[in-house]
Amino acid sequence: MNYVLIGMPSCGKSTVGVLLAKEIGFDFLDVDILLQSRAGKRIQAILDDEGLEAFKKIEEDTLCSIDVDRTVISTGGSAVYSGKGMRNVKKNATVIYISVPLEEIYARIENLKSRGIAGLSEKHFAKIYLERKALYEKYADITVDGTGLVKDELLKAILKAIR
Repeated sequence: MNYVLIGMPSCGKSTVGVLLAKEIGFDFLDVDILLQSRAGKRIQAILDDEGLEAFKKIEEDTLCSIDVDRTVISTGGSAVYSGKGMRNVKKNATVIYISVPLEEIYARIENLKSRGIAGLSEKHFAKIYLERKALYEKYADITVDGTGLVKDELLKAILKAIR
């Protein structure tokens, strides 16, 4: 049994994922870090050097390679674009969507241009948010409202939702 965290960049997936794993005695896996390790470069560099389609392929391959148990998995914000990858991580997992409004996400991201947000060079951030929101809702087993929550509050909300 795993827990998979999905949501926009800066919604708290990685930060709270580590805390959640510690709290419930699971391992923690950050898909973005795994992807960067495999590619040998940062996400923004992959997008800049190889383009969006190459990045999506690397991300899908990374998602499809995951075979773990008793792990909290923090996905990249764009993971939901890969149906194949999401089906793989969802196999033995509860998927938790951390929902945060666009305005709050936008305010939290200090490094929008260098953050490594897939599709940002082709589309406005608000359009990406709306596209992904529909996909997050599609794949989520549980939605946790993270609006205005600091990490400890978000952790409590997730723990309440899964218990």
